[in-house]
Amino acid sequence: MTSLVIVGRIRRAHGIRGEVVVELMTETPDAIFAPGARLFAGTAAGDPAPDGAELHVESARPFNDTLLVSFDEVADRTVAERWRDRFLLVPESEIDPPGEDEVFVHQLVGLDVVHAGDAPIGRVIGTFEVAGRLLLEVQREGGTVLLPYEDEFVEKVDLAANRLVMILPDGLLE
Repeated sequence: MTSLVIVGRIRRAHGIRGEVVVELMTETPDAIFAPGARLFAGTAAGDPAPDGAELHVESARPFNDTLLVSFDEVADRTVAERWRDRFLLVPESEIDPPGEDEVFVHQLVGLDVVHAGDAPIGRVIGTFEVAGRLLLEVQREGGTVLLPYEDEFVEKVDLAANRLVMILPDGLLE
């Protein structure tokens, strides 16, 4: 199977008929969560589920800043509760590639992080979505640090060189 990309996360069950609240992690939710669309179940860590479970969208509708989604395989609230906090994935080949100045979140893991002046900071070992912001977990010599992945701090992402160049305010790493 090709590389899988995270497109959403099931946050919780909604109602008694198996609907789930999905936090969106895609800019094309209408296509990804269209009736009949196939998604793959991921773990709570964002990895593909060992069972390779597929889910098929029955219906989706807006709900605040999320979607309420019904899957053919999720018949009731009891089953829906088992999916809480699991990621939803699609094959990378089935979605549009990122734009020129964009990357998939999973591509950030493993990048070497450096200051704009080439001073090493560490290596990205994970990502977290917190309050609508993406944080990078960066392994350093003395442990790990969380850094905000935002336009004001990111100078350049160079996937070919495996580098993420950041401009960080003084004191952020202390």
